[in-house]
Amino acid sequence: MTRVIDLRHYHHGSLPEDFKQMLIGVHADSYAEAMDNEFNQRFPWFVDHWSGMDGFTCVVAFDGDEPTGFAYGAPLQPGREWWRSTAFEPNNGYTATYAVSEVMVRPKWRKQGIAERLHEELLSSRTEDLAVLLVDVTHPKVEDLYESWAYRKVGEQQPFADSPVYAVMVRNLRT
Repeated sequence: MTRVIDLRHYHHGSLPEDFKQMLIGVHADSYAEAMDNEFNQRFPWFVDHWSGMDGFTCVVAFDGDEPTGFAYGAPLQPGREWWRSTAFEPNNGYTATYAVSEVMVRPKWRKQGIAERLHEELLSSRTEDLAVLLVDVTHPKVEDLYESWAYRKVGEQQPFADSPVYAVMVRNLRT
């Protein structure tokens, strides 16, 4: 039986009281076997950081009342686009960038197309020129998935001393 997955939108300045805990719960389930990693344990800090940014948006998938996954991000401030340390130069002078920080689906709901639905819904009303995200270089299948969603790898970086090395992937949001 196919489940009906409901997508709900959340924005900076109007987040429900239990929002952070909801995302932490999905993360804990999604990374259950990797929670001894100190970088993964810092996820609550990342939720605070991103959700506090102007322009933060999040889409959460629900199966009934159960959160199954989420995607979130925020526009990057002009001149502070961290991806510009790569050699990539956008075509046609595109500069405004939306950073996709997380796309995550709990194990029970994976392989149903929910991640792509969340991602596309997150970007559907964006006005920026580009979307950018990071993918752990030790996960080539995830990198391939994002390439199938029109991203391309433009470089690599390690944003924190204890973080993995990531592929920097960019997608043109203008046709």
